[in-house]
Amino acid sequence: MSSRLIESFDISEESLRRIVADTIHGADDGELFLEASESEALLFDNGRLKTANYNTDRGFGLRAVAGEATGYAHSSEMSEAALLRAADAVSAVKAGYSGKLAAPPPGTNQKLYGDENPLAAPGFEEKAKLLQEIDVWLRARDPRVRQVTASLAASWQHVEILRGDGSFASDIRPLVRFSVQVVVGDGDRQETGSYGMGGRKSFGAFIAEDRWRHGAEEALRQALVNLSAAPAPAGTFDIVLSAGWPGVMLHEAVGHGLEGDFNRKKTSAFSGLMGQQVAAKGVTVVDDGTMTERRGSLTIDDEGTPTNRTVLIEDGKLVGYMQDRQNARLMGMEATGNGRRESYAHEPMPRMTNTYMTAGNHTPEEIISSVKKGIYAVSFGGGQVDITSGKFVFACTEAYMIENGKVTTPIKGAMLIGNGPDAMHRVSMVGNDMKLDTGIGMCGKAGQGVPVGVGQPHLRMDAMTVGGTQM
Repeated sequence: MSSRLIESFDISEESLRRIVADTIHGADDGELFLEASESEALLFDNGRLKTANYNTDRGFGLRAVAGEATGYAHSSEMSEAALLRAADAVSAVKAGYSGKLAAPPPGTNQKLYGDENPLAAPGFEEKAKLLQEIDVWLRARDPRVRQVTASLAASWQHVEILRGDGSFASDIRPLVRFSVQVVVGDGDRQETGSYGMGGRKSFGAFIAEDRWRHGAEEALRQALVNLSAAPAPAGTFDIVLSAGWPGVMLHEAVGHGLEGDFNRKKTSAFSGLMGQQVAAKGVTVVDDGTMTERRGSLTIDDEGTPTNRTVLIEDGKLVGYMQDRQNARLMGMEATGNGRRESYAHEPMPRMTNTYMTAGNHTPEEIISSVKKGIYAVSFGGGQVDITSGKFVFACTEAYMIENGKVTTPIKGAMLIGNGPDAMHRVSMVGNDMKLDTGIGMCGKAGQGVPVGVGQPHLRMDAMTVGGTQM
């Protein structure tokens, strides 16, 4: 493998640069995006190693941007012929258009993660043995354990970005994830619990015995809580959200609505509200791609722009959007380092990195004790959001009743239903314990998946609609 992807082509770098420059000349923006990646995933399920996958990929994507239009072509063949075919297809977007090439992104000296390939260690046999050990350990912990699913996944991505003006940027991105799911049963009833962790580093931090045992124990604890849970009531309740992973609701219900493309096209529930109060006072929401070794972090985005700490909502007021280069230019704003793509086969678009609500002044105990009758949502599973209306539905995977300021009965089947902008106005207390998730987030948009981070402190939200079982 060449140390520089640009040298993988069967032509000189000078010729390659000339083709790229000619293709993008007359457009507003564009780049050649090169990528080489490796990935591995092991899944141990029901007492055996069920799948073990290893993949490598390499290719390029060539893009020219003319106003609101984009020409894009990609290939896994790193050759002059493939590049010329792509250039011919991409150039069509410039027909009848005369643009001025935008200035390149600023450079950066930040380095948020190492270059080491996490696939190398531990070895395959050691990984498989560890997953089996987790299975045996969990089954020995409780006779009610009926199924254990444990997985290890890692990837290593090398990207290079060559712009039409000749500017060049590169990044090497490691990523790992450990996950465990436990099914417990009592008679005919079965319930599930899960836990995961990961980040842009090697496996070492996650597969140390104390760490994987903590993760496995948490998955088992959640499953046993659900096994004893009563059906969730339906109705209107004050809700307390736990710190950390419940920030996924913020990501979906608010974060997507603050991405530049939806606002430029006026299809977001937040369109046209810049400077206005879109959340309760005390609510500040940030997207920060500059956090060391976090799952959603990037040294540079997939257009070569350094990532930033972008304040989106400040004390309840809308103050910013997440922008790639195209939407920022069309909206007269600055790119924020949020231009992301799944791979060389995809165009970049505005995407979140690590999105979270900052801490407030209340302790978690104060927030819970303030609720006479409500629901404490500790963890969420899947959710659905309509960006245009802001309506969302989220399933709680661990939740409890709050009665007279005390956490009491565990409940199952609770669905949190609401509207993103409206829900943000219902925040009445913000905790002082902001926490990021454990490194498991994956975000989908327009068919593309990218790793992300979420987070928040404990929150109280008043008079939220809960779907469950009418009691």
